[in-house]
Amino acid sequence: MVYDIIFITGEVFFDHPLCGIAILKRLLERKGYKVGIIETPKKEEDVKKLGKPKLFFGISSGSIDSMVRNYTPLKKLRKDDQFQDYNQTVPNRAVIVYSNWVKRFFKDSILVLGGTEATLRRFTHYDYWDNDLRRSILLDSRGNILVYGSGEKQILEIADKLKKNKELTDIPGTCIISNTLPEDFTELPSHEDILTSKKSFCDMQNNLTNNKNLAQKNNDKYIIQYKSPIYTSKDLDEYYELPFTRKIPKELIGFQFSIVTHRGCIGNCNFCTLRLTQGDRIISRSEESIIKEVKSLIKHKDFHGNIDDVGGPSANMYGMDCNLCDKDCIECKKLNRTNNRLIHLLQHLRKIKGIKKVNIRSGIRYDLASPNYLREVVEYHIFDYLRIAPEHVNKNVLKLMNKDKGNLDLFIKAFKSIDNKRQLSFYFMTAHPGSTMKEAKELADKIKTLRNAEHIQVFTPTPMSVSTCMYYTGMNPKTKKEIHIPYTYLEKKKQKRLVLNVLNNI
Repeated sequence: MVYDIIFITGEVFFDHPLCGIAILKRLLERKGYKVGIIETPKKEEDVKKLGKPKLFFGISSGSIDSMVRNYTPLKKLRKDDQFQDYNQTVPNRAVIVYSNWVKRFFKDSILVLGGTEATLRRFTHYDYWDNDLRRSILLDSRGNILVYGSGEKQILEIADKLKKNKELTDIPGTCIISNTLPEDFTELPSHEDILTSKKSFCDMQNNLTNNKNLAQKNNDKYIIQYKSPIYTSKDLDEYYELPFTRKIPKELIGFQFSIVTHRGCIGNCNFCTLRLTQGDRIISRSEESIIKEVKSLIKHKDFHGNIDDVGGPSANMYGMDCNLCDKDCIECKKLNRTNNRLIHLLQHLRKIKGIKKVNIRSGIRYDLASPNYLREVVEYHIFDYLRIAPEHVNKNVLKLMNKDKGNLDLFIKAFKSIDNKRQLSFYFMTAHPGSTMKEAKELADKIKTLRNAEHIQVFTPTPMSVSTCMYYTGMNPKTKKEIHIPYTYLEKKKQKRLVLNVLNNI
């Protein structure tokens, strides 16, 4: 068979709505395109096995940056960690590696880059593993076009343009290399300026968004970003209602019957890049579409009545859709925090004939959990623990994380008042910019009073996050004021060890 499009991915492919390439494949096939998949290629000859596509190769490392996947926060190979069962299947800098493999055998093929790794390396970025700045991945991979964020609309337009022999320009949600700077584009500090000025790096960080046309000069070229297309509830209904088989890898079997309710995140945590991948606005599916999907699961041969998960990046942001302005939603007093739409959905789902239980395994934002929502979840929807991510307890560190909302103690009290037997699971982070041993001790002292706070991670600087900008520059990008950065492995280990020693003695 001669394929129109061949996707090369660093992850195992599975026909399920949790697999991004599965959605793209289903959409393209519905439009009549023949789509092939090459999953986790081990050597360069593997990219040849389906031949050359008529239109393009789609290149992705998968849902996780290959360097984050392969290395611990202290830059040790995960495959060498005796405490981790990790089999390295993705090469370092997978998007660049796969692209170069393809170019070796199919020099004139069109390369479309996508996924998290490409999305977060589209402009000049700090690379923690090199401890240096790297230029746009478009240049190092020799890609023709980069799709950032969710790529359904982009991939269909790219395929249509190539089919009609049109140029890959003016496609919302993509980046290309240009010889000139178009009109009406916001110009970021150039790659050369950023190499010599950390304040310029901060200026770039402050202007990163999916919602504007952006451009960055690199020598005599420009990296051009066309602002993201607008996705709607109707779009998501269409994507998640596609006829997936839901066959899933063994390691993900606990999520075979999970339901994606929405995309996007309004939290804007500084260490997170969701606003630059899924976007900083909530797009919720319609209740009718979700109910339709649940009813279809009842007919699946492997389904036994339990919905594995209902949620998104933060499960309780469903229904918080708003596009009235371009301000920060979570700071807005007009944000609907009742969770009423989500409560109604959950109540409806658990009453459907054939459904035994609707679980929520995604984490929730405790500062956005209304009393009525919390009661609904605690009484009917907890799988094992209710997962929350306070991240820290020190006010200054929380402010630098942009997680200084809500009151953790009041939330814990409210949770226990509903059912004292149910338990919370906590996620915390050490060695974030602004954290010294003093703040680490404050976190450790708090953890002494908690149960199930075993999820302690060391901050990892990932490309394009605000916290990574802090880590590289040593300053808060918004104020340009210097802050303490735990740079050495010794200090990072000491901060984590301080917290872990508390856990071991609880």
